[in-house]
Amino acid sequence: MRNAEIAALFNEIADFLEIKSENPFRVRAYRRAAQTMEGLAEDVAAVAARGGLQEIPGIGRDLAGKIQEYLAHGAVAYLGELRTEIPPGVVEMMGIHGVGPKTAKLLYERAGVDSVERLEELAQAHALVGIPGIQAKTEENILKGIAVWKSGRERMPLGAALPLAEAIRTALEALEGTDRISLAGSVRRMRETVKDLDILVASTRPARVMEAFVALPNVAEVIAHGETKSSVRLREGIQADLRVVAPECFGAALQYFTGSKQHNIRVRELAQRQGLKVNEYGVFDEKTNRRVAGATEEEVYRAIGLAFVPPEIREDGGEVEAARENRLPALVVLDDIRGDLQLHTTWSDGAHSMADLAAGVRAKGYRYMAVTDHSKSATVAGGMDETQVVQMIAEVRAYNQRSKGFRVLAGCEVDIRADGSLDFPDEILAQLDLVQVSIHSRFKMSRDDMTRRIVRAVRHPLVHILGHPTGRLIGERAPYEADIETVLQAAKTGGVAVEINASPSRLDLNDVHARRAKDLGIPIAISTDAHAIPQLEYMRYGVAVARRAWLTASDVLNTRSAQALSAWLKQRRTQRR
Repeated sequence: MRNAEIAALFNEIADFLEIKSENPFRVRAYRRAAQTMEGLAEDVAAVAARGGLQEIPGIGRDLAGKIQEYLAHGAVAYLGELRTEIPPGVVEMMGIHGVGPKTAKLLYERAGVDSVERLEELAQAHALVGIPGIQAKTEENILKGIAVWKSGRERMPLGAALPLAEAIRTALEALEGTDRISLAGSVRRMRETVKDLDILVASTRPARVMEAFVALPNVAEVIAHGETKSSVRLREGIQADLRVVAPECFGAALQYFTGSKQHNIRVRELAQRQGLKVNEYGVFDEKTNRRVAGATEEEVYRAIGLAFVPPEIREDGGEVEAARENRLPALVVLDDIRGDLQLHTTWSDGAHSMADLAAGVRAKGYRYMAVTDHSKSATVAGGMDETQVVQMIAEVRAYNQRSKGFRVLAGCEVDIRADGSLDFPDEILAQLDLVQVSIHSRFKMSRDDMTRRIVRAVRHPLVHILGHPTGRLIGERAPYEADIETVLQAAKTGGVAVEINASPSRLDLNDVHARRAKDLGIPIAISTDAHAIPQLEYMRYGVAVARRAWLTASDVLNTRSAQALSAWLKQRRTQRR
């Protein structure tokens, strides 16, 4: 699909416009269009073919024209003009945390910095000090940001990698002679970042499958083209590997190539103690070399005395022992989710009205949602002031009076100020059905100060959920310095839930911290943080994090019925007053 390419194109245009200090509403239009493209479940080329581009929220005549232009020619003339005005490397610098549009422009105009490489060179030489606004500490933060940026380029976020892998699977599974097909590797384990894509096929006609694979439209380079294995580099910059195996080996190959390496080592060690050998071709009796299993993963695990281990937890985190003792938990699944507890509308920086967003959420089969638009300190996101919050609450109440079988919670994503106080007074917070608190500023505080800041917020008696608790943006911004164990202990004491933010750029809490929250008995909300209806699809990424954290449905707040959730929200406040 071309969706990711067009999203990147719109974001790049928005970056250029920010550097040029263009109208912020125009910049926001491109950002919203990019968000919509990223979350669009259907191939935008198919939408264009039936003339439906302007039916996509946030896509008007001008943006639709640019999409058509890109689909027809692979480029947009307007973007080309912007690239001649400002080197693309200047825009690339904005991907480094702490280097905003004004700083990027200043660095380019004052010091001729036109690339990340040049920026790193000058920062290491302490040659940036003296440019307005840049001190020695600024250089240090820039170097830290560059390190995060580099690590993000080595591995692709799951939210970008998984749709690419699924598109390949869809293209190949339609081929005659493709008996079985599955994703493998880290993308199947739903790791938050992916180095390459692994696809496994069982087929009696491997040559045909290989030919189709290397001829995919987004293949930029064929690295290897063999009879049973081929590798390509996609236009999106990631390598994809395809292996074709015999049907009787498919399960063993899938288990082997899914990994993780440490999980497979534990499996092989257990097999060896039973006189068995496990490899990508099957499970074999070491004495006779007779295959005893291999067609399915289930029989591979069963042959060595294990219950089937879900791919997401194959990380040598105790899953082999649990599988041997039949105590693997029933992990939460997407169908367990009954509502979404962080959503943004036109009350702040969302693309849809509350009613339109509610229609999109209801179409997913959910029974409730929470409107959690930003509070006033989030000025860049058009945060609400006190008057607007009261108006939003009234709109929600009116909607619920006429709605049957679906409830909207009047909530707010309230900024945690630097001292840990909240962005609204108690008389406003008390009127909300749900209060989520989050940090959107002052990320560079010391570890102790940041910890105190968050702890004070979660101790507030009117707070329900701590949002994206570490503040990271994968490949863009490192987590802020905070003692997460102390934060989680404070949440437990205060009866506050913590969020797994399902946005692919966040996935925050991560699986390690979410598992610790489970161990402490802290309820966990899996929320999409959607700003447009297509982003409701992000829920699957949050569920994947939850599964990697060994969470069951009972650990997750929004698997509860609307009535049970409402009771929990009210009980939190009653108990803490």
